Amino acid sequence: MTKDIGVQQISMDDYNYPLPDERIAKYPLANRSDSKLLLWNKGEMQDRKFKEVADLVPKGSLLVFNNTRVIRARLFFHKSTGAKIEIFCLEPLKPVDYLQSFSQTKECTWKCIVGNVKKWKEGVLTLPVEMADGNVVSLHAEKGEIVGNAREIHFSWDHDYTFSEVLEASGNIPIPPYLHRDTEESDLQTYQTVYSKIKGSVAAPTAGLHFTDEIIDALHESGVKTDEVTLHVGAGTFQPVKSDTIGGHEMHTEKIEVRREFLENLIAHHDSVIAVGTTSIRTLESLYWMGVKTIQNSDISIDQLHVQQWEPYQGDNEYSVVEALSSLVRWMQKRDLDEVRTSTQIIIAPGYKYRVIRGMFTNFHQPQSTLLLLISAFLGDTWHQIYQHALDHNYRFLSYGDSNLYLK
Repeated sequence: MTKDIGVQQISMDDYNYPLPDERIAKYPLANRSDSKLLLWNKGEMQDRKFKEVADLVPKGSLLVFNNTRVIRARLFFHKSTGAKIEIFCLEPLKPVDYLQSFSQTKECTWKCIVGNVKKWKEGVLTLPVEMADGNVVSLHAEKGEIVGNAREIHFSWDHDYTFSEVLEASGNIPIPPYLHRDTEESDLQTYQTVYSKIKGSVAAPTAGLHFTDEIIDALHESGVKTDEVTLHVGAGTFQPVKSDTIGGHEMHTEKIEVRREFLENLIAHHDSVIAVGTTSIRTLESLYWMGVKTIQNSDISIDQLHVQQWEPYQGDNEYSVVEALSSLVRWMQKRDLDEVRTSTQIIIAPGYKYRVIRGMFTNFHQPQSTLLLLISAFLGDTWHQIYQHALDHNYRFLSYGDSNLYLK
């Protein structure tokens, strides 16, 4: 329990607003960069176009992207009775490393959400999968232990294809539930950022969906630097806050991968970092707290780097971002690590003091969501004015909607 009781007592009713269904973008625009951009710069608000961003991002800034790639995480099996069982892959358990799990050629175990599980009392489910080369693989699924609100599912298959190849041939991209439609062929491309590389997410880092290769080139030409982190977005990103106050909400845990070279770049640009999306924000701010941990205990294990939900609100510390990140770099050097793979459960809410970022790109978020709390921690109560302006001026909301750039 945090010492800062005030944060936990934040009422979710204060983060509600009317969002008509017709304002939720069900599909993206034909051209990613044609979306509107609401610019908030030191309290001044402007309506712009996303294609103008190279002129709007301050020269010398470091723009940080989340390069995670959405996997085809939804699998549909059918029992002999005709009952349809949906298995939604959340994260690997055996082996626990994403890359190793995707590389398996016989079997692996994942934490999954199972839809219509009451119809699956026992037995092994089988799904025939036609591969790209015409071969047919039999993918088997077997129930394991209950893990929280999910289950262990053991997958096995014949032939020497990797699990990544089997998923690619059999699975569906899990578009957001609030779109209230099935995944379509176009989503396979439009629900990925152009810079996505590392497979592992079950939801896209949607603030990045507006960027094109041409826009990134224009940013570079205008004097803006870019770099990448990896945070695998979990299904918990859509988890509604059901409690009256934020203190009753359990934040989901997500996996992070960060290169030592990136940390050194971050230190060099510590006063000009702009995050693309809330996942990049959560990664960057978590890195600060991981650095603080290495300052306080230079022998800390990699598992102990995990940032717990309320940890940033416990006690006072005034380490600078350079001090914290430099300590994390030294911790990695001591262990001869070029990359660190860990996790975060950080919740960013009003009362949180941002340490790393000076600006953010983000979309418009759902009412009473943790993401709305995150931007309120940056904007203060101004978020009400910004969202009302967006509603009054026909902005499109949520994952496939329009964009914001907030600068301080």
